Amino acid sequence: MEPIILTSGRLRLRPFAPDDADAVYEACQDPDIQRWTVVPSPYGRPDAEFFTARLCPDGWRDGSMYNFAVVPRTGGALIGALGINSRSGPGTYEVGFWTAKEHRGLGYMTEAVLCAARWSFTSLGCDRLEWKAETGNVPSRAVALRAGFRMEGDQRSGLLNKGVRRDTWVGALLPSDLGLPSTRVYIPAGDVSAAP
Repeated sequence: MEPIILTSGRLRLRPFAPDDADAVYEACQDPDIQRWTVVPSPYGRPDAEFFTARLCPDGWRDGSMYNFAVVPRTGGALIGALGINSRSGPGTYEVGFWTAKEHRGLGYMTEAVLCAARWSFTSLGCDRLEWKAETGNVPSRAVALRAGFRMEGDQRSGLLNKGVRRDTWVGALLPSDLGLPSTRVYIPAGDVSAAP
């Protein structure tokens, strides 16, 4: 898929470019980003260069991940990063994100997640958008809840982060949660009226 730009009320979600490396490097010096996400720790300048110049463009090219730089719609500093990653099985994707420290608590990432979710449901053929975070990552869970994700439980050993298996919280958003149609029929458990 060709890289695209998404917009919401306050934000522009655009593909990362090599000249974003400085901003990514600075944001990822935050101990919370290194602790709660799978970015390398310590996070070096070569990590930022690899992410912006290789990993992001390759993901768009092969359809494995669609990483967006989240910036103000009118221009300005990097607010955060958001990725929509392909998962096993057709129609299932996972969202991941981080927000630069100075932009937290302003609702930007919730807005970005909703914008990317709508795009995933309408352009990628996504029928299930999953969110997963290490158990204890309360800010990430708050974003997912505000975006409408339904918490589905805990996964033991659900995440490999820096060589350590960790438990995770898991949630999902469906197209119907945003008033959008699915690409495939979905029959919730217990819905006897829809059973064939």
